[in-house]
Amino acid sequence: MSRRRVFITRPIPQEGIDRIKAIHTVELRKTDSPISRQELVVGMKKAEALLCILTDKIDAKLMDTAPQLQVISNYAVGVDNIDIAAATERGIVVTNTPGVLDEAVAEHALALMFSVARRIVESDTFTRAKKYKAWMPMGFLGPQLKGKTLGIIGAGRIGSTLAEAAYQGLGMKVLYHDVQSNTLIEKKAKAQYSSLSVLLKNSDVVSVHVPLLPSTRHLIDAKELRLMKKTAILINTSRGPVVAEKPLIRALQNGRLRGAGLDVYECEPFIDCDTSDRLELVKLNNVVLTPHTASATEEARIAMSELAATGVIDTLRNKKPINIVNPEVWSHRRK
Repeated sequence: MSRRRVFITRPIPQEGIDRIKAIHTVELRKTDSPISRQELVVGMKKAEALLCILTDKIDAKLMDTAPQLQVISNYAVGVDNIDIAAATERGIVVTNTPGVLDEAVAEHALALMFSVARRIVESDTFTRAKKYKAWMPMGFLGPQLKGKTLGIIGAGRIGSTLAEAAYQGLGMKVLYHDVQSNTLIEKKAKAQYSSLSVLLKNSDVVSVHVPLLPSTRHLIDAKELRLMKKTAILINTSRGPVVAEKPLIRALQNGRLRGAGLDVYECEPFIDCDTSDRLELVKLNNVVLTPHTASATEEARIAMSELAATGVIDTLRNKKPINIVNPEVWSHRRK
């Protein structure tokens, strides 16, 4: 098999890169920052495979600049950064990295739950400022999570993993909402399927785990936030635009919500969509913010790089990848 040209847009764990290098010629952009469109055009021009990350916007026009492109391997589970229909139309395989970061993201969602509920960031800031003088019987009080109700929106791999951990580890009652019921989450976490409105009304913590689709954009908006308990906590480790930023900030400002833990943002990489409107997340003490690091464990990121590499290698050897996103393109390739 001849060596093919593979363009990787950003440094990822070396394990995946080495797997591809053993078989093909790799052009790795070594700058660890977002890639410009012009750099993408140059890098993709002669590439037969593209390994990109979730911040790389790969549209039809870019695909047309790469006539030899056979596969786009996305170093992420979500593929909202890629025009899947355009790739399929052009016979380009798209792969992603599902199943290897479930525990990492679920752990991060749990960490955000604890951080908001127990006011960890506030307490840390207070202590570092040398304001702690003596034990405070009423200082930084927050809710106990044990026995509370967790609402999971999106009962896929990550949502189910979180539900199991919360049920078995904290004795939390679990409600879940999805486009269809999930017997696995019901079995492992004794979770109850419910409508979105019932889940929002009855949950003490709501954690969002849906992909970004037209149907999920602003899934949590002003109407949904008004349904939640004033004592509730909202967690989002999925995609920023699933939660409408301005209504969320208003709810947090006026006491309609206890707090929020956010790893993603509507106008990412910007934390606030518009800092001129004074609706700024960064100024709120009842919000814990992390920089899209829910999958940032060494184990998960290495596994992601290896799975992304597999998508490239399998496609280029004319083997259907196990992690193909658009399987309908494969039957067309085989004709």
